[in-house]
Amino acid sequence: MTESDLTKEPIPKSLEDLEDFYKKRVGLGTSFDLGVRKITVLKKNIHFYYVNGLADTSFIIEILEYLVTLNDTERLSSKVYDLVKNRIVHQQVQIVKTIDEMVIQVLSGLIGIVVEGSGEAIIVDVRSYPGRQPQEPDTEKVVRGSRDGYVENIIINTALTRRRIRDERLRFEMMKIGERSKTDVSIAYIEGVANADLVETIRKELKTIDVDGITMADKTVEEFLLKQRYNPYPLVRYTERADVGSVHLLEGHVLIFIDTSPSVMITPATFFHHSQHAEEYRNAPAVGTFIRWVRYLGILTSIFLLPLWFLFVVEPSLLPDKLEFIGPNKHTHIPILIQILLADMGIEFLRIAAIHTPTPLATAMGLIAAVLIGQIAVEVGLFTAEVILYVSVAAIGTFATPSYELSVANKMVRVFLLLAVALFKVPGFVIGSTIFLLFLTQIKTLNAPYLWPFIPFNPQAFTQIIIRRTVPGSAVRPSIVQPRDRFRQPPNS
Repeated sequence: MTESDLTKEPIPKSLEDLEDFYKKRVGLGTSFDLGVRKITVLKKNIHFYYVNGLADTSFIIEILEYLVTLNDTERLSSKVYDLVKNRIVHQQVQIVKTIDEMVIQVLSGLIGIVVEGSGEAIIVDVRSYPGRQPQEPDTEKVVRGSRDGYVENIIINTALTRRRIRDERLRFEMMKIGERSKTDVSIAYIEGVANADLVETIRKELKTIDVDGITMADKTVEEFLLKQRYNPYPLVRYTERADVGSVHLLEGHVLIFIDTSPSVMITPATFFHHSQHAEEYRNAPAVGTFIRWVRYLGILTSIFLLPLWFLFVVEPSLLPDKLEFIGPNKHTHIPILIQILLADMGIEFLRIAAIHTPTPLATAMGLIAAVLIGQIAVEVGLFTAEVILYVSVAAIGTFATPSYELSVANKMVRVFLLLAVALFKVPGFVIGSTIFLLFLTQIKTLNAPYLWPFIPFNPQAFTQIIIRRTVPGSAVRPSIVQPRDRFRQPPNS
């Protein structure tokens, strides 16, 4: 008999056989955190199966105490199972009839209660996963706004979303992915708003995932869902803010919650979704628009500033007379292109080092980078001052990009354009930029054009991308998600 056939067997009525199964197959007696508590109620043996660290001990003790008192308050009865099932003092109880279902639930942190001779297990949700409390995400800070964010607990994450959208049509469909990890994954959408075909497509793709486990959580699911291969540009948007996730639900997007991950996947997502930030919507529309324009300028700077400056260095005749000062004032023995690539790589070293450096030492590392490395490198002639200036401005534009994944992809494009300019000069810049634009144009994420609403052009939606409109003025949901209900507010409101 195969493993899959065995685990689909019904729960044995003999508790000794069930305990033997747990010992041989699940590790009872070997794994210290897997336990069983045996009690007798009205001369019937009852087993409690649980995992220490995932189940709340106080709830287990409370249920045990209540069931033991039945020996003093109830008469002997052959219907002990029904009596136990009706007397469990907990709001989340379900019945399972196969060993497979029971084991998965117990290993997920629930407890399995089996009464001798019943052939069924009573599953009680007493999970208490270890983890941190909701707090503001480091990557999506705002000056004003809520300070709660998603954490590694999927139950808390769905509760944070439900708190903001108290709509009876909000749906959280739960499934388990991973042959061994059995990770909880939930699809969130508002029925009647989200496109039913989009929901069904995501549901089918998730159910077809066949892998041992998704311990890397959202990123593993993304690679199975979108089959991105070596495309550097992010095809889904991640957020750790509950308010951002809720806003996208109301727009008609579908969210994917994955247990153990504080990031929630927003689908579908375009290039311009990755350039948005909650700070724009926490200010007046005029201020939000200004912040948005500055951010767009930063993104363009991170891509095109260095290739353009390098083009003017190799082709100074392109500069008008009033801009002749652009370019290196001093010459070194190291080619400008090598200087740019070395300086750019140095900033990447610093970014990686900052991630790995404890916070108390981060300031010291910054001083070393700015004063010792940067200044001395210029003085000894390794870099020209202009190279440091323009590389630094491009790096600031990279850090101004809200999406970390988008900023890294843009940096790779910047290097590609630099090499194109070095090889072919003006034609290299023009053709390289055209290839870059065509590459973005052909990308589709769950059948949504990546550059929408710029390509294909949608005037009304593009206006909302450029200008942060007021909430009363944004009565129509974005058409990119093809919502079933187009209006945020009734047309006559």
